[in-house]
Amino acid sequence: MTEGPLTRGRLWHLLGLPGGPTRTAGTITGTTEAQGPNALTRLLLRIGAAEVPGLYLCPEGPGPFPAVLYCHAHGNRFDRGAEELILGRPALVSPYGPALAERGIASLCIDLAPFGGRQAEGPEAALAKALHWQGRTLMGQMLAELSAAFYWLAARPEIDARRIAALGLSMGGTHAYWLAALEPRVAACAHLCVFADLAPLIASGAHDLHGPYMTVPGLLAEGDMGDVAALVAPRPQLVCIGAADPLTPETARDPALARLRAAYADTPDRLALHVDPDTGHRETPAMRAAVLAFLAYHLAP
Repeated sequence: MTEGPLTRGRLWHLLGLPGGPTRTAGTITGTTEAQGPNALTRLLLRIGAAEVPGLYLCPEGPGPFPAVLYCHAHGNRFDRGAEELILGRPALVSPYGPALAERGIASLCIDLAPFGGRQAEGPEAALAKALHWQGRTLMGQMLAELSAAFYWLAARPEIDARRIAALGLSMGGTHAYWLAALEPRVAACAHLCVFADLAPLIASGAHDLHGPYMTVPGLLAEGDMGDVAALVAPRPQLVCIGAADPLTPETARDPALARLRAAYADTPDRLALHVDPDTGHRETPAMRAAVLAFLAYHLAP
């Protein structure tokens, strides 16, 4: 590794965006429908040159509401994307959107290429390869779009921009803590079933369980996933792990957790960890309870 700590600016550089992302998103279209007492808006956002579908679920009432930028998972379910917010997936206890709205928390999820309404932009490997040839990364494109979505959400009059968290499982979990590391305005983050250093995964071959989207050339010369998550400190962070998850084996999660704990040495109450000893790559009811309690506490007025 190179000397000196990993920084936000250096991360954006490694992601292929040395000047940082364009943090603007404009609404092209939006149609709102009732979902119980809540309002569900199906959006089409303009982010750079891309037209990005998304779902925005807002609780009943005047606000201002806290909010979650929900990052969808991968699981080779390229048809799902942002719909995960209201439909869930097998690895989740239930969809997060309604559960958050029930607690007075708004949520936004966007389709990342090549998922949901953006499958025609894929396949994933072809996108990643093309961007690498251009000196960019698919991970960087995804995070830049999530950053723009965060700023769109923060600008909503019914949202309290000081109380927006990032949340996700698996690929979405990676995006949640990377976005929080890169965007200091993210108030808190919670990530499930993904946190582990890559170098040990590469040594065992388990890194190949991740999709091509996650390739960030040169990262391991300067740090690893524990160092990225450490950039979130001292803001609140919740890590949920299944001990039997092949993506988070002990040899890869323990060194990442050690550096993360060190980053919170002065604020240990802001780092929460839930490890389920018998669970693989899926959310448990105990994890769900931990996430909802974490968000309720740290997004309170």
